[in-house]
Amino acid sequence: MFKSAILLVGLSLVDKLGKEKPSVRLLKLETYNAYMNMAIDEAIARLRSKDRTVDTLRFYRWKPSAVSVGYFQNTAEEVDLDECRRLNVDVVRRMTGGGAVYHDYNGEITYSIIVKEDSLGIPRDILKSYEVICGGIVLGLRNLGLDAEFKPVNDIQVGGKKISGNAQTRRWGTVLQHGTVLVDADIKTMFRVLKVGKEKISDKLIKAVEERVTTINRVLGKKIGFTEVYEALKGGFEKALNIRLHEGELTEEEKDLSRELYEKKYTRREWNLERPSKKLVEFL
Repeated sequence: MFKSAILLVGLSLVDKLGKEKPSVRLLKLETYNAYMNMAIDEAIARLRSKDRTVDTLRFYRWKPSAVSVGYFQNTAEEVDLDECRRLNVDVVRRMTGGGAVYHDYNGEITYSIIVKEDSLGIPRDILKSYEVICGGIVLGLRNLGLDAEFKPVNDIQVGGKKISGNAQTRRWGTVLQHGTVLVDADIKTMFRVLKVGKEKISDKLIKAVEERVTTINRVLGKKIGFTEVYEALKGGFEKALNIRLHEGELTEEEKDLSRELYEKKYTRREWNLERPSKKLVEFL
């Protein structure tokens, strides 16, 4: 029986062709503020490009709740900054493109995957790579009993409604993709902090959004814990990317660079609210 258990473990570490599965570091679900979340993602990407860290999958939450704006967006045009201050909602600019997103501390899990461009068989074609990486979320949601499917270019839907949005950038020879998974939704607060139009917040407008967006809790008809969602997503990524996750921690070098990026870039008004200078964009 003991030998059989060892054999099963060994078989789980290899793919169908008999090759050992690539090992990817897992940074377990943790909570940071918006600025540190983005600083950690960039620090890992920079150090991965220099082979001073390894391919990484991390999961995180945002405390306090936050709005992230896309790299190319004008923050003042997308976000009600006065309302964010009143509600204690952070505002941060991402490295990735796309639209402004409200990250509710009580309503979502975010993932990021940072790997070398030639790692894990991820296609060089960005559109194809979205489908491959988002496969981890699709299978993770299916682990929870949701009939999830990928919707090009970079969304995941359940029953025709969006449940996950994703964004990607390629810099320094690395792929960085991150995305949200909606566990619950606070649509009223989202409307208060995002400039979604001139319409007043109304039950009709909220209902219109609810017809396009859904959450894990809504689909399942019950509340589910973040830990259970995290465990399901871990399994989804392992299967979709044919990898073996091993739990790890940030290295001291990653922590140091994250703190530096936090202080000199992600907490700065020039980065978050203005058009960042080339020096600040490149940073190092």
